Amino acid sequence: MTVSLPHPFTPLLLYSLNASPDEILAQLKQRQFVPVYFLQGEESYYIDLVADLLEKHVLPEADKGFNQVVLYGKDTDVAGILGQAKRYPMMAERSVVIVKEAQAVADLENDKAWPFLEAYLKNPLQSTVLVFCYKHKTLDARKKLGKLLAGDKKTPAPAGTVLLTSKKLYDNQVIPWLTAYVRSKGQQITPQATSMLAEYIGGELSRLTNEVDKMLLNLLPGHSIDEDLVQRMVGISKDYNIFELQSALVRRDVLKANRILMYFEANPKNNPIIPNLTLLFNFFSRLLALHQLNNPSEADWLKMGLRFPIQRRDYQTGLKVFDFGRCRDIVHLIRRADTQSKGIDSGSMSDGEILRELVWLVLHPVPLHAVTG
Repeated sequence: MTVSLPHPFTPLLLYSLNASPDEILAQLKQRQFVPVYFLQGEESYYIDLVADLLEKHVLPEADKGFNQVVLYGKDTDVAGILGQAKRYPMMAERSVVIVKEAQAVADLENDKAWPFLEAYLKNPLQSTVLVFCYKHKTLDARKKLGKLLAGDKKTPAPAGTVLLTSKKLYDNQVIPWLTAYVRSKGQQITPQATSMLAEYIGGELSRLTNEVDKMLLNLLPGHSIDEDLVQRMVGISKDYNIFELQSALVRRDVLKANRILMYFEANPKNNPIIPNLTLLFNFFSRLLALHQLNNPSEADWLKMGLRFPIQRRDYQTGLKVFDFGRCRDIVHLIRRADTQSKGIDSGSMSDGEILRELVWLVLHPVPLHAVTG
């Protein structure tokens, strides 16, 4: 996302906020900054996006040499961070201190360092923008730092701080998010392409946006991102991919399934077993859930992230072909294949042989106990 941030500076905001990414981005577009940003969560995309905008746009290039510092969690401690944050800017309006990989700061939640950190957070230097990038996890809400930043009705969070908790998208949120992202770039994407990206990549926003941005660079004027472009740019074979294998399984097309398996074995780098098993697991797990609904409503389909008729087609066929018990057995078989792919009870089987055995067992309903012992 490219954001133009005009000069001059807007004064620092003096309030605390548990903010959404959109709220923070809106503030940054208006050049409204706070003294402390704590960016945390399992989804790193928004942490990187906000930190990148602050790193690039708070200070003009001429001021960055003396007034912008980037620290890394494993190489610093609370004293080092606060030492930088308490420095007054040199011939500039403010300074910026960014702590990347802040989850690796050894004493961030340490009792010995806490009084100094608490004192600064409650009274930060107004000319400093201090940014913590705390990735892949969140602060323990039971500990002092987590409690202070989250705040509550009795004890509000310190004025002048923003806390962003970036959560991973649920399955049913990926397609709307992806569609909105493409539209924000002034382009369109077809339902088939959206579905393929959501299934193949999942809710990993950094990878999704990288793939979409790459496709946008190669998009011809007046065209939308479609299934063919996704297949070419993401490296998915048009005829031999996990989605076609999934369709072959629900249609019990043994010949097509075997052709796809042969292609996978001949091109292992483009078809690693773990992602393929994950997609098969997701498919049959959803089938299990759908079997427990007498007549899935529109809301049920949407809750599973299946917005478009083309997405639902294989599921509707699969419900007729695989009953509840069979779906349950197949989920166990996929888990077994996953452990085999990691070297457990697989003997000398290759990844291709593991997947081939799994497909044979899906297409030939052998009792589960006969396979697992």
